[in-house]
Amino acid sequence: MKDTSRPAGGEGLRRPLAVCFVLALVFYVAGFWWIEHRRVVKGPWVIEFVSDGGGRPSLQITQRKLDIAEELTFPGDKVGRPNLSERVVFSEARTNLPFGEMLMQDALYLPGTVTMRVCGHQVEVLPRTLIVDQKEHAWRAGQVVVVGTNAGSGSP
Repeated sequence: MKDTSRPAGGEGLRRPLAVCFVLALVFYVAGFWWIEHRRVVKGPWVIEFVSDGGGRPSLQITQRKLDIAEELTFPGDKVGRPNLSERVVFSEARTNLPFGEMLMQDALYLPGTVTMRVCGHQVEVLPRTLIVDQKEHAWRAGQVVVVGTNAGSGSP
């Protein structure tokens, strides 16, 4: 008489392997969703590149979740595009800016870090602080940072 209590071949492994596959898939999808959510939950930097009628540039930096809203002005400099107002959202890697040069951007975990050269000045935008020409400026709501003069920074 034949023993039928054991399935022939690997048929006894199909169910446990299927269960393992489904569990691995569930954990992978949940882990991916959680990591992606943590990556973008704070949102990106938003920088408005502005120049007045005389071509004098300024940057208006905002980050909603961190409650940051500051302005950088470059009164002694000019750009080739007068009357400009262009909003740039740094949610993904960028290479072109309305004026200035992009040096580095880390957008892995938003808001990340944005480093650019504007009118010969290096501007680093970090969640912890603003760095202009290797000088730190603490984030203060409504602050106007004047770049390139001895005036330093002041309030509006």
